[in-house]
Amino acid sequence: MIRLCATSELGEGQSRGFTIDARKVIAIRRDGRLYLYENRCPHRGVPLEWLPDRFLDASGSLLQCATHGALFLIESGECVAGPCAGQALRPLPGIEQDDSIWLQTDRQSDS
Repeated sequence: MIRLCATSELGEGQSRGFTIDARKVIAIRRDGRLYLYENRCPHRGVPLEWLPDRFLDASGSLLQCATHGALFLIESGECVAGPCAGQALRPLPGIEQDDSIWLQTDRQSDS
């Protein structure tokens, strides 16, 4: 597992970006749940954020691609508007444990 941050560093309704080796990760907390996605728009393969840790639209209820304006559901990663409608962000496995947010990996050396 790879530690992303302390649980307290991702408040309700917030999003954060992380780079682990070459992998870009988005973490979002909504309704008390943690969601992790690969930070890669399915339309062009570009990162979503328009500024560091800025992934949400103005309402704070959807993830938004800064390049094309595509909108994604936080709970499923599904694109509901924009050039990649019907596609989805790639979910990543994560857990909250020991006051930390962890990206789960299948590599033995990460634990």
